[in-house]
Amino acid sequence: MANIKSQIKRNRQNLKRRARNRAVRSEINTRTARAEAAARTGDDAAAEQLRMAVKRIDMAAAKGVLHPNTASRKKSRLTRRIARISAGDEG
Repeated sequence: MANIKSQIKRNRQNLKRRARNRAVRSEINTRTARAEAAARTGDDAAAEQLRMAVKRIDMAAAKGVLHPNTASRKKSRLTRRIARISAGDEG
């Protein structure tokens, strides 16, 4: 345990940030999975699910939770996966 006052505060801040970052990353994973599931079932809302997933990824990058290049890569891969699923080629 830290003895220095500033380090005790820093530890508190880090715990809060870690919890917030984990929540954001978890939501990104959830929305990505929902978008893929909607595309697999041929749901009409698949485009909307994809839009929401991309929106959350963009928000995470804007807040600094994800590096901008990581966000771009995630969006690109997700879009390609869903396009491939929608085309009927699930390979």
